[in-house]
Amino acid sequence: MSRICQITGKKVISGNNVSHSHAKTRRKFHPNLQTKKFYIPEEDRWITLMVSAAGIRTINKKGIKAALKDAAEKGFYKA
Repeated sequence: MSRICQITGKKVISGNNVSHSHAKTRRKFHPNLQTKKFYIPEEDRWITLMVSAAGIRTINKKGIKAALKDAAEKGFYKA
C-alpha cells in the first residue's frame, strides 16, 4: 500500500537536506500515517484505514461517515 492518507490525501513530498555549508541533497518528507480501525455504527462493521494524524482529527471532528463521504468525493477513498 502506498503512503497516502485515505482521508486527507496527504502523501510523500520532496525537499532538501541543507548542511552547514548549504550543500543541498534531496530528501523525502513522509506523512505521519497510522493504520487504524474505525467502527461504523450505521453499517455495524469495522474498517481499517491508513490515516494521517490530521485525518484522525478530521474523523473526530466530522464523524467517520461524513469523513469517508468527503474522501470518496475527492478520490482519496474507494468504498
